[in-house]
Amino acid sequence: MKNQNIEIEKNLGLVHACCKRFKNRGIEYEDLYSAGCLGLVKAAKNFDFQRNVQFSTYAVPVILGEIKQLFRESGTVKVSRSLKELSLKAKKISDEYKKETGCDISVKLLAEKLDTTVEKTMDALNCCQFPLSLTGEYDDDNSSELDIPVDSTEEKLTESMSLNQAIEQLDVTDKSLITLRYYKHKTQSQTAQMLGMTQVQVSRREKKILLSIRQKLTV
Repeated sequence: MKNQNIEIEKNLGLVHACCKRFKNRGIEYEDLYSAGCLGLVKAAKNFDFQRNVQFSTYAVPVILGEIKQLFRESGTVKVSRSLKELSLKAKKISDEYKKETGCDISVKLLAEKLDTTVEKTMDALNCCQFPLSLTGEYDDDNSSELDIPVDSTEEKLTESMSLNQAIEQLDVTDKSLITLRYYKHKTQSQTAQMLGMTQVQVSRREKKILLSIRQKLTV
């Protein structure tokens, strides 16, 4: 019981992170949060704390399951035509970037290329992740809507949250290195200069950090 309460208190932010994926989709945020908290409590109650598995990896699908149940009970969500068009642009840019670089584009860089905010970019990415079901033809009105089912990509969300947790556990220097390389898109030489290291040191350290993170995510 003690472990359950600790995990619930520690992971309320996890509920908010899940709920944000469903903002402005037809259900009040308070209702989303209530459902998410119910999922968190269920996850804590059923989780085996003796297993060498991160709690968040287990909890996210349970939390999302409770949130999705709200949508199943209330019908479908709505997506505007303008957001649908933005999602198509986002997917095109993401695919082109990965083809050119072999890496996934960051949300911040994608927002810059779309000339929009990070928040709108996240909404566009969410649209890309949902299988669309057209219920009518588009017209010239930007408020025209599409019905979409509410199946979520919880595996990607779980991986993202687990990755963020792994990065937060790094020491200050290693965290700065990863932030500069993968979130601020600095070269190894630029990163070395900013951290007072050589390019070779950055390269070797980066490989060790990535290996450590990969091991944590596959536990």
